[in-house]
Amino acid sequence: MKRIKTSPASAPVLKDANLRRFMGYNMKRAYLTIDAGLRPVLEGLGLRPATFSALAVIVDNPDITQTMLGQALHIERSGVVLIVDDLEAADLITRNKVEGDRRSYALRLTLKGRKLWARARQMVEDHDNRVLASLSPQERILLKDLLNRIEIAPLADPGETT
Repeated sequence: MKRIKTSPASAPVLKDANLRRFMGYNMKRAYLTIDAGLRPVLEGLGLRPATFSALAVIVDNPDITQTMLGQALHIERSGVVLIVDDLEAADLITRNKVEGDRRSYALRLTLKGRKLWARARQMVEDHDNRVLASLSPQERILLKDLLNRIEIAPLADPGETT
């Protein structure tokens, strides 16, 4: 079998037209573009997407329990524990006993956590603005609305025909 040597400069551009027909593929490609630029922004602050997301939920829900945080982020209990441990070790949140429930902890941002959240939120907003620069303000609103509608839409039974 004859081997063909290619260098990155001469490598052909691969086609993905068949995959581009599918919404999930297009959504994933867009997500990967956003994520690739977001990770360095967050890492510069000592955060990851998961810890940034946890801070956001805790800001919106002071004294949220770890169980509720896991539900909000759609992650398993063990993953929540790791995230909360990381945030607590960085002095970004406190874990406080819940009155009447010895097994639950209420999560709250520290002063350091609130300051970092404010910086992180602004930097992520700036990143979003760079990534979405080709969209008008109305298109951004529409995109967010459409994505939210997809998320809340009930899944059709695979056996149903439309």
